[in-house]
Amino acid sequence: MPDRVEPPAPALAELHRVFGHGEFRGEQAAIVKHVTEGGDALVLMPTGGGKSLCYQLPALLRSGTAIVISPLIALMQDQVEALRQLGVRAAFLNSSLDANAAAAVERQFLDDALDLLYVAPERLLTTRFLALLERIRIALFAIDEAHCVSQWGHDFRPEYRQLTLLHERWPEVPRIALTATADAPTRREIVERLALDGARQFISSFDRPNILYSVAAKHDSRRQLQDFLDGHRSEAGIVYCLSRRKVEATAEALAAQGIPALPYHAGLDASTRAAHQRRFLQEDGIVMVATIAFGMGIDKPDVRFVAHLDLPKSLEGYYQETGRAGRDGEPAEAWLAYGLGDAVQLRRMIAEGEAGEERKRLEHAKLDALIGYCESTACRRQSLLAYFGEAHPGDCGHCDNCLHPPQAWDATDAARKALSCVYRSGQRFGAAHLIDVLRGADTAKVRQFGHQSLSTFGIGSEHDAKQWRSIFRQLVTIGLLETDLDHFGALRLTTAATPLLRGEQRLHLRADAPKPERRRKRDSAASRTTPTTTDLPTDAATRFAALRQWRSATAREQNVPAYVIFHDATLRNIALERPGALDALAMIAGIGAGKLERYGEAVLAVLRERD
Repeated sequence: MPDRVEPPAPALAELHRVFGHGEFRGEQAAIVKHVTEGGDALVLMPTGGGKSLCYQLPALLRSGTAIVISPLIALMQDQVEALRQLGVRAAFLNSSLDANAAAAVERQFLDDALDLLYVAPERLLTTRFLALLERIRIALFAIDEAHCVSQWGHDFRPEYRQLTLLHERWPEVPRIALTATADAPTRREIVERLALDGARQFISSFDRPNILYSVAAKHDSRRQLQDFLDGHRSEAGIVYCLSRRKVEATAEALAAQGIPALPYHAGLDASTRAAHQRRFLQEDGIVMVATIAFGMGIDKPDVRFVAHLDLPKSLEGYYQETGRAGRDGEPAEAWLAYGLGDAVQLRRMIAEGEAGEERKRLEHAKLDALIGYCESTACRRQSLLAYFGEAHPGDCGHCDNCLHPPQAWDATDAARKALSCVYRSGQRFGAAHLIDVLRGADTAKVRQFGHQSLSTFGIGSEHDAKQWRSIFRQLVTIGLLETDLDHFGALRLTTAATPLLRGEQRLHLRADAPKPERRRKRDSAASRTTPTTTDLPTDAATRFAALRQWRSATAREQNVPAYVIFHDATLRNIALERPGALDALAMIAGIGAGKLERYGEAVLAVLRERD
């Protein structure tokens, strides 16, 4: 446990005045002190842990303008709008601005009228922008989403590798690199590629204790998703699919069920994507069905769930995508439906990709780690954190394996039947056909190949198709079978299967959980650690609803996301405390001087109307 750092009085005063907080969280105080005093830093902090404050506050405490390198337009716009709401002089330069607007920002920049300027790495590296930097005083360089520097990562941006020039040209200016997603090799690459050898590293826990993790064996994924969403009616969430076609079909199916779902993928035109993203950010209860083209840089704090209908490509991707839920610290859920077909499809995508053999080997290893996570009987949180090099004692009480410990069963005979069927059918078929043979199904394909004559035909009728899918999936996972990507995912025996076939060992497999009962809203978060809106007393709940209505109307007037005005947690505290004057309102966490001046009287008016 690191020693507690006492933050300088000016930092605490500015934290309260601008951001409305009375104290720092975790290592924020140590990071702010280090960077404010001119030190370089590498900060690893989970999504929702308060990374932005680690450079925004030093930017206000140091002379000059802080330059924030950010990879996405949406991320820049959200953060700049949130800062402006706080009364901070912030702006961005990116391709969304026309020439006149960009020129106006540059004039502010040169006039020392900005505390923070957000810029994409591509623009920062231009001769024109570097010349602008030579003319002003730079407070610090903040390199956000620093994992983009890694060529082995899921968000590689080659321009990030050129950011070493910042230190070469301005060696006296402190740099702070920040990310929420980086395993040990990626951390080493960040240090090497950004020349941060002398930087102090601040590595917070990767744990997101407010997120409930669960993995479901896929059998009817659309029905499973609808059952899951029954526990999250009227809540904002993200549903990830692997293909554009599945995104469209899923969004249509959910909309037909009365769920306000919108599709988002790279195949949609830019105006449609922008409109859907705007609705997701500004309206309550929208479900975004998307490929991974959506999400990075989304700051919406009240996303209550992230669901994966298909397997992600890696545990890093999974962690980052699920991390978009519960950024406000309130209960959230990460749900993943997983089947053997997902793994086969992803392996085919890797094999058919244009990457070199070294990259393909790494991608296969990352996929293996993710499949291992899905099949694990251990605490999900323990397995996930171990991948990032962090120890966890397990038994978290907030994942499916801890809440409903999986059972194991002696699958020796069933596994031998499955392996024998693979062998006797020529190792040329996928699981679906093999299951038909084992269960004695009279199908056209069985008759076409004469497989009704095999000795394994009908010997597995004691198990249903769902159980056999689980058996084949786990046999692939543990390496007794492998998929032949050159023959449409056909299953083949590996040498590791020989001892089992010879009767030299026994095998126990995980028993897939039975289909859960239809859940009532919020039942899935039974072990939640923070209060929700439904926990408010009746009178406070009425005030909270009125405050949200006021916030929504105000956000629409300004064309900004509702959360940049006030987070739900702030509105909830206002509803509970019911302050009657500005001085009392100023004591609520999340209300700094800028927001008090801008919205204080309006908030008090809403409260008076409800008294």
